[in-house]
Amino acid sequence: MTANERRMALLEVLCLRRHDTRENLAFKFGVSKRTIEYDVQILSANYPIISVQGKGGGIFIMEGFKLNKKYLTDRQSECLNEMAVTLTGENKLTIYIKPPLTVQLSLSVITP
Repeated sequence: MTANERRMALLEVLCLRRHDTRENLAFKFGVSKRTIEYDVQILSANYPIISVQGKGGGIFIMEGFKLNKKYLTDRQSECLNEMAVTLTGENKLTIYIKPPLTVQLSLSVITP
């Protein structure tokens, strides 16, 4: 496993567990605690990850953060796509669901 593969796997583990200790993560990935600290430092530049020292501390990922921004369920995506087909004119709601996980919304509203 390369360093980048390990970092992405570490990010996936944190998204599932929401927090963990350096010791547990080092054991899981077969590396030292210092390597985990270094990986967390690199990941925290681009992801909402924080490290807390002391009792009850560890490595945390921001509540509500999801990897790859999948915030809609498959059914919600399908529903939005179905609605987009029926709307026209000034009320047009343009929805682009770009597989696998990116959603872009654009909305025009008519004022009376």
